[in-house]
Amino acid sequence: MNNDHLMPTYARLPVRFVRGEGVRLWDEDGHEYLDALSGIAVCGLGHAHPAVTRALCEQAGTLVHTSNLYDIPRQEALADRLAAVTGMERAFFANSGAEANEAAIKLARLHGHRRGIRKPAIIVTEGSFHGRTLATLTATGSRKVQAGFEPLVAGFVRVPFDDLEAVANVARNHDDVVAVLVEPVQGEGGVRVPDPGYLPGLRALCDEQGWLLMLDEIQTGAGRTGRWLACQHSGVLPDVLTLAKGLGNGVPIGACLARGEAADVFAPGNHGSTFGGNPLACAAALAVLDTLDKDGLVAAAERLGRRMLDGLRAALAGVSGVNDIRGLGLMLAVELDRPCGELVMRALERGLLINVTAERVIRLLPPLILADAQADRIVDEVAALVRSFTSEGAAA
Repeated sequence: MNNDHLMPTYARLPVRFVRGEGVRLWDEDGHEYLDALSGIAVCGLGHAHPAVTRALCEQAGTLVHTSNLYDIPRQEALADRLAAVTGMERAFFANSGAEANEAAIKLARLHGHRRGIRKPAIIVTEGSFHGRTLATLTATGSRKVQAGFEPLVAGFVRVPFDDLEAVANVARNHDDVVAVLVEPVQGEGGVRVPDPGYLPGLRALCDEQGWLLMLDEIQTGAGRTGRWLACQHSGVLPDVLTLAKGLGNGVPIGACLARGEAADVFAPGNHGSTFGGNPLACAAALAVLDTLDKDGLVAAAERLGRRMLDGLRAALAGVSGVNDIRGLGLMLAVELDRPCGELVMRALERGLLINVTAERVIRLLPPLILADAQADRIVDEVAALVRSFTSEGAAA
């Protein structure tokens, strides 16, 4: 493998994929793999989905890009569709989750300045991940992500995740807070699912304090948790919402959505993007939303997630070294009592793609088009890997 002219920003696995179909991938040697990661929660419709392929080919043969100097019908249609499924009112389109979160951060600051707050602050949480731009890595609750990029951006107040009292304490001691930015389920932080009262409690605090509730649904959105949005499990409607990953099924697109007062913050010249919301990206996203709806894939994610969660708990019941098995829809985790990064390579050798995050958490993010038999195979393979790995530790 020749990566001489690539910046070494990734610790890549020794495999080169050349083709995909549905939930399967093939490398350049013809070996087949079952994808339980979806390009990190991106390819919810799997690989080479005919609806996305058709939309891209048709749009590429008509018009790819004009810029946001002009009206873009596909962008308007996508904003309408997102408003319908999310309950939000207006959308700004970008190219990634980090860009969508940057837009949310800028929106919150501008909102604060217009309220007369000279140095507006945003509450963020420990263990979070919001991106790798300077503002979003500062918002991210990981010292590993931030190290070496100081000075970090001012204007963030950090609290523990799933701790309403900590947020209330900030309210008692800071008069410059304008918003709370949080993931409904922490992805990179280890698939941490908060208490059912957490998001409703944040909504109540934000209403009481006049803050914006901003939810980062980059990883949890687009049906992954068994609802269009993870916040819909608790009936919470945010003021600002960010999407990306599964929205384009691999085509780069991000969205910052807002409602109410937040929807009217930006004016011409406040923010922008050259590529954001171009006809090609919006065509892909419209095809994704259409397919999720038409094929009932949001409900399928809930059903399959429950099937896999029950299967993992049954297969790993009583296994020493397994601390927890948790998840929401097709966002699943097996947490061990020790670092287990080597399991990624072991799984690859068995023809399975998984991920380990937060050092000890096996993260599963399979496509929403998963068949029952494929879901069962992932459960069986992961359970076998865990039993083998934990028994080695016990023997040592």
